[in-house]
Amino acid sequence: MSSNKDWIKSTCAYCGVGCGIEVRPTASGKLEVRGDKDHPSNYGKLCTKGAALGDTVTPIGRLTQPMQRVASGQQLLPWSSASQLVADKFKQAIEEYGPDSVAFYVSGQLLTEDYYVANKLMKGFIGSANIDSNSRLCMASSVVGHKRAFGTDTVPVCYEDLEQAEVVVITGSNLAWCHPVLFQRLRAAKQANPDMKVIVIDPRYTDSCEIADIHLALESGSDVALFNGLLAYLDDNDQLDSDYIENHTQGFTEAIRTATDYRYTESGWGNKSVPELTGLSEQQLEQFYHLFASNEKVLTIYSQGVNQSTQGCDKVNAIINSHLATGKIGKPGMGPFSVTGQPNAMGGREVGGLANTLAAHFEFGDPQSHRTVSEFWQTDNLTTYAGLKAIDLFDAMNEGKIKAVWIMATNPVVSLPDSEKIKTALEKCPFVVVSDCIADTETTRLADVVLPAQGWSEKSGTVTNSERRISRQRRVLPSPGEAKPDWWSLKEVAQKMGFKEQFDYRHEGEIFKEYCEMTALGNETGKARDLCLIGLTQLDEKGYGELTPQQWPVMEYQPEIIEQRMFTDGEFFTELGKAQFIAVEHDKPIADTSVEFPLIMNTGRIRDQ
Repeated sequence: MSSNKDWIKSTCAYCGVGCGIEVRPTASGKLEVRGDKDHPSNYGKLCTKGAALGDTVTPIGRLTQPMQRVASGQQLLPWSSASQLVADKFKQAIEEYGPDSVAFYVSGQLLTEDYYVANKLMKGFIGSANIDSNSRLCMASSVVGHKRAFGTDTVPVCYEDLEQAEVVVITGSNLAWCHPVLFQRLRAAKQANPDMKVIVIDPRYTDSCEIADIHLALESGSDVALFNGLLAYLDDNDQLDSDYIENHTQGFTEAIRTATDYRYTESGWGNKSVPELTGLSEQQLEQFYHLFASNEKVLTIYSQGVNQSTQGCDKVNAIINSHLATGKIGKPGMGPFSVTGQPNAMGGREVGGLANTLAAHFEFGDPQSHRTVSEFWQTDNLTTYAGLKAIDLFDAMNEGKIKAVWIMATNPVVSLPDSEKIKTALEKCPFVVVSDCIADTETTRLADVVLPAQGWSEKSGTVTNSERRISRQRRVLPSPGEAKPDWWSLKEVAQKMGFKEQFDYRHEGEIFKEYCEMTALGNETGKARDLCLIGLTQLDEKGYGELTPQQWPVMEYQPEIIEQRMFTDGEFFTELGKAQFIAVEHDKPIADTSVEFPLIMNTGRIRDQ
């Protein structure tokens, strides 16, 4: 009979909930997986996919050696030759066409350590910001909305708020299928507290509606109108927190002036009729608005139905405006809550793995940030401006502007819109590198060089979930063949490009320590930037190996689990320390119906795929 010592604590590799798991190899070579009862994200619960995670581990179809495409097919390469070839081709493109002729396209499947090295190499030493992530398509709207309102990309709540809320609004999210463990927690909370109200805002009737007291089947793309109407309702019914608005926010006058057009008066609706725009009845709107206004602890959960839109940023700010106007933020059971899709979409945002952010919540356009990052990385080549975002990057490839691209842990020919355009772009690009653990994908077929990466059970590093909680992903199995960590392949190429000293990493813990040190620069009190891991800068290799889940900011390392909310003191990371209202207007979706295109397809995620 085996003991608990046989089980290795790690993190589920599927969604942004970041469930803790315990894994152990069996005598047959397979993996047993169970929920980690000590992990604060899931307390031992797992969804169908998480419970079946061990079944995904198979040697069948794995990429186990570097390969180069040649006229006769594919030729095996030793790692030394493969990394030298990649370095030479990138250097050649940079010398002939400049640093913006090369790019990295990365993924929320990468670990934070992988992301950090990729971002450091591209922005700090190649000298371009042409690194973007597939997370762009799902989370970039929230990033912008957070920055506009709070001054930083900060999720202010924690999962514990699910149990403490009086009203939970779920909008643009089928929580039951996309984040099942969070839905389990919410359902249990509602069973324990029958007075809790759940409102689901979704054009479709989904499984999340099973626990809903109200389902608002609004017209697709009308979220801004709905929440502008809420802001006007709060004003009309004396439900604003005037003290909070005055002491902790700015821009309210313009926001409420814009919302006036969505106001209901005795003479009817304003210039923008919310029932007409949303397709909801006045009775439905009154129910929703009254519940939001009359309860203090309101938690608004939103995801891709809000983010993936031409108005995504404005939708996010319309939601945040309602919370700022009522002071329903920074306290238990309340706040706007963006839930991420991939296991490390948050970690990628933290380190700067997007084309329009610099690193570790340092931003472009700030000379002091540029100096700080340059000195820390010991580079004179740090880029000063944003790079190409995901779709723009592949458009530039189609135009012949990108001469070399490295794709990591993603299959863009399948996952990006307009797959034929993406395929054509990669065919036009003179040099394509793909790092993947799978040998045959639609993208690896177009690669000049493929590099074998590790699967989830072979990786060692960290990920950050939707509530800002950093968890360890621990190696359970040896890598097949010559599969390597992504950070390792990046540092090998970096060294062969001439940056040996700055990329002399031997262990992922060294990378994590460097990243933590970067977050602490000029941020000893945690007041300069929201992201601060100063409490983790002293971890040695053993401490890194034993790291327990930590919710940032981490000012002092505490192995025991704690829950943290942001903005509890009403101070934000804007220039004046106040949150910013953003005046937003409803606009028709670009993909509106017409005689030629009478239908809109509303997509979702399959729970048990």
